[in-house]
Amino acid sequence: MRRTFYFIMSLFILVMAFSCKDNKPKSVLSEVEAAGDSVSTGDSTVYGIMVEGGMNSIVLLTDHGDTLEYLVNPNDTFEVVKGGKIDGDRFAIIGYKEYGDHFMRSAINLTTLLGNWTSLDRNFEIKEDGTVTSSLQSEKNPWTAWKIWNGKLVLSKDTFDIESLGADSLSLENKSGLFVFTRGK
Repeated sequence: MRRTFYFIMSLFILVMAFSCKDNKPKSVLSEVEAAGDSVSTGDSTVYGIMVEGGMNSIVLLTDHGDTLEYLVNPNDTFEVVKGGKIDGDRFAIIGYKEYGDHFMRSAINLTTLLGNWTSLDRNFEIKEDGTVTSSLQSEKNPWTAWKIWNGKLVLSKDTFDIESLGADSLSLENKSGLFVFTRGK
């Protein structure tokens, strides 16, 4: 009886040892490296024209011709849409899908972003063609280009989070601090 018990136990241990041989867990670091960062994988922003909008939604006609409805998550405690909602305005939306619906993580009104912006040390114009022109000759490292990349505003080599965007004010933040601009003439 005792021999049978030891025989069965040794077979069980042997089977377990061989079955786990090739199923070693991968390290977390290798999974992160395989995923890559957002810059190397591409822009996850959806671009398009707002065709209809409500208090908690935006219906977007994307650049690819799709019509998507993005909802504001009711659990969000911060303003998701930057720059207001006006039909016909161009938007850049970072979203996610949950329970079959599209939700906005952030939405930037690109039409509101365009135009002249001034501060104490900068005076520049964001143009629709992706260029930025500076009006100050004394400006150090003037910005020359802009784009939205994964929900962030990239001005030449500087990357910013858009904290607020209104008809007459723009607040940008990066590791260097908070930068506030007012609408120029």
